Amino acid sequence: MEHKMAMGKFPIFSLEIPKNSTKYATVSDIVSKLKEDIDNNPMVGFIGVFDHYNHTKGINGQIPNEIKDIQNIVFCFGPQVPNVDIIAVRPRSIGVTELSNSFVLNFLEAPGAMPNQVMAQWIKELQD
Repeated sequence: MEHKMAMGKFPIFSLEIPKNSTKYATVSDIVSKLKEDIDNNPMVGFIGVFDHYNHTKGINGQIPNEIKDIQNIVFCFGPQVPNVDIIAVRPRSIGVTELSNSFVLNFLEAPGAMPNQVMAQWIKELQD
């Protein structure tokens, strides 16, 4: 899993998984597996799935040709609300993007270590 700055200012974690290194065939398959992980964790509340690809196409937005599908699964870790500022960085989302030969999964770095570790583990478990 790579830790990097997206667009020069957003700290993200990202992993590209070759299609021949996972049993999952589609973005929807991966999102379904991540939903199971969310549902099995009592600290996490599922919110929804956002079809980013069809939304962007539907408003005549631009998507690079190499991207075949994009969905975000949205959820929230909720063990505490220590202050009002934390609300600005919630809820969490994992982006799942399909390219011709791989899937890219990424998420914005959370302010706490535990959510980052859990999300990274969920993603790593998608690899064969």
